[in-house]
Amino acid sequence: MPTNTTKDKLRRPSERITRILASNIRAFREIRGLSQEALAEMCSCHRTYIGSVERGERNVTLSTLELIANAFGVSVPDLLTEEGIKNSTKK
Repeated sequence: MPTNTTKDKLRRPSERITRILASNIRAFREIRGLSQEALAEMCSCHRTYIGSVERGERNVTLSTLELIANAFGVSVPDLLTEEGIKNSTKK
């Protein structure tokens, strides 16, 4: 049976994947020449929300992740993997 510490750990998002997502969103946005405000508008989000995601301060929902991926024209896995930028620029 999991301990309280294990349960707490399972409830928090992985720092690694949060960092990768934040880095990839910023990189995709910059490659496409979009401001945070423009990306936010495309995703029906607020600019400050996009900024906090890029800083790794937010844990995005699957729905928002899909909206962001669609705005960039990439797959959700492209946003969540270190190879995402490399793979999407080869397409």
